[in-house]
Amino acid sequence: MTVFIDMDEVLADTYLRHIELYNKDFDKTLTAEQCQGKEVWQVVPEAHQKSVRDHARAIGFFKDLKPIEGSQEVLHELYKKHEVYIASAAMQFPHSLKEKSDWLDEYFPFIHWRRRILCGDKFILRGDVLIDDRAYNLEHFDGRALLFTSPHNIHQNSYERVDSWQEIAERLL
Repeated sequence: MTVFIDMDEVLADTYLRHIELYNKDFDKTLTAEQCQGKEVWQVVPEAHQKSVRDHARAIGFFKDLKPIEGSQEVLHELYKKHEVYIASAAMQFPHSLKEKSDWLDEYFPFIHWRRRILCGDKFILRGDVLIDDRAYNLEHFDGRALLFTSPHNIHQNSYERVDSWQEIAERLL
C-alpha cells in the first residue's frame, strides 16, 4: 500500500507553534481551545493577524516544531509495512524546504530522502492513502482520504476522520 502523509499539523505541531509565538510576541495567553474551528490568525485582534500569518514565512519557524504525539512510533511501524512518503506543500513557504528536511532527519531519521515529497500542490499524488489536515488537499485524491484532526478543521465532516496516530495505527497496521 502506498501512503502519503502530510507534515504540518499531522507530523509537526505548527498550530501550537503559532499560538506559542503569538503569546510570546504579544504577551497573551491564547489557547488551542479558544481557536476551535478557526485558524489562529482568525481569532486574534485584527492588528495582530498579519504577524501570525507571517510566522510560517519566517526563517526558523519549521525548525523547532514539536512532533504530534504518537507520530514517531506509529510512522516507524507504517514505514516497515507500507510504501510511505512524506508529502508537504512546502513551496508555499520556500524557507521551509531545508528546515522541513532537517526536521525529518531529527525526528524521523528512518524516512529516506527519496521518500520526501516537498511540493507545491498535492493533486499530483497517486496512491492508496493520503493523511492530511487540509480538506482541499484531499479533494482530488483518488485513494482513501483521511482527515487528521486539527483545531482548525473540527467542523469539517466531508472525509473519514482520524483524531490521533493511535487511530491511524488501528486502521492501517
